Amino acid sequence: MRQTSASIARQAFSLRTIVVFLMALTIGSMNVGPSFAAKKKAPAGNPRYAAVVIDANTGKTLFASNADAQRFPASLTKMMTLYMVFEALQQGKISKSTPVVFSAQASAQAPTKLGVRAGGSITVETAILSLVTKSANDSATALGELLGGSEDGFARMMTAKARQLGMTGSVFRNANGLPNPNQHSTARDMATLGIALREHFPEYYPYFSTRSFTYGKQRIGNHNRLLGRVKGVDGIKTGYTRASGFNLVSSVSDGNRRVVAVVMGGTSGAARDQHMAELLKTYLPEASTRRGGDLVAKGAPTKSSPLQAFAKAILPKKNAPMPEFNRDVQQPETVVAAVEPELVVVEQGYAEPIPERMTAIDPIKTASIARREQLAPKPLAAPKVAAAVVEPEASIDAGPSGWAIQVASSPSQTEAKDFLAKTTKQVPQVLADASAFTVAFDKGGVTYYRARFGGFDSKTAAWNACGALKKKKIACYAVQQ
Repeated sequence: MRQTSASIARQAFSLRTIVVFLMALTIGSMNVGPSFAAKKKAPAGNPRYAAVVIDANTGKTLFASNADAQRFPASLTKMMTLYMVFEALQQGKISKSTPVVFSAQASAQAPTKLGVRAGGSITVETAILSLVTKSANDSATALGELLGGSEDGFARMMTAKARQLGMTGSVFRNANGLPNPNQHSTARDMATLGIALREHFPEYYPYFSTRSFTYGKQRIGNHNRLLGRVKGVDGIKTGYTRASGFNLVSSVSDGNRRVVAVVMGGTSGAARDQHMAELLKTYLPEASTRRGGDLVAKGAPTKSSPLQAFAKAILPKKNAPMPEFNRDVQQPETVVAAVEPELVVVEQGYAEPIPERMTAIDPIKTASIARREQLAPKPLAAPKVAAAVVEPEASIDAGPSGWAIQVASSPSQTEAKDFLAKTTKQVPQVLADASAFTVAFDKGGVTYYRARFGGFDSKTAAWNACGALKKKKIACYAVQQ
């Protein structure tokens, strides 16, 4: 049947109507508003994605996607490093002008970095600025060695502090966030840390809004691209490794409303920033204008925890000046210095006791030692976060008489013995005739165990053995039993 002109026109009109309707749907989906886009769950095909938005006035979760799933924090780790630095500043244990000495280990960290040579130093304030802007890995390690005696000891302190703050999903193994398969956190924990930084250290939190600072002839800009681009954003930290993807923690305020948001596992810096902007735009209007009390624990150690007592003991009781070091000393000299009533230490080149590894130590002196040796202690394998278990003293060998070398000290005898076994495997020829043993001692009401090798017939033999161990990046010093 032949169609009339009117019929054809009606069909054409209907077809055009359908096409226009479909185009409208397509355009609408392409320009979906931030409220809808931000409330989607994890992006398809991106298993690393996690995000959370927390009302910083009440602690209420406004948005969450994989918020409690373990993720690699990358340079978000430096937020905890800075928490520890701010705490030490607030308590007067260090000052902004305290020298931060770069050991060989700190100086050798992978970029991004400030580029301070081994043995060089910067002030604490310069180190802080380099972390919040450039995310300098070498500065983070140097700060960790300053406050913890070694980066391994500092990582233990970081993890203990995380537990005190309620960050139950976080374990730290270094101060800068460079790849470590055993270092992990969650989006929720990072939000908690962001809130804690702002609540506990209002006098230091403004560092996170630093757009740039000058170091030498360099003008170093902030990696956080949302500063100055999204209204109300005042920090705080970016992060990226191949394993983690692109991470970002942001704090934003608008009048009396405040939120802290976390995006982890972004596929690119631009995509991460765009998603963060959507989250902030969507959920800031939903935040409360009234505060609901303290949102995070203050982090004071409990008296019942040996580990927390250990972490507290690591920091000095007061700010100690950096000892001077005469770089013009050419000939090594043998110095005998008492560290404890029964302990005599022999070292080269300077008169200063060597502090116990992993025990209650003076971190300022430790940093000075690291500078002088240009060698930081090597972290113990798989450091344990929990449980400083004290084994029966009856099982402890007092060790052979004569000269010995000490390679570690731990609140766990098992860990001390494990380190002895590991060290023997690393340098079997040097320790072939040595006998491994542990010695218990008490510090601040906590029992620790020295890991030693004995059987050296002279101080020179023990001295030479230490020299060989140090070439393998194993901390060591000689003692006379």
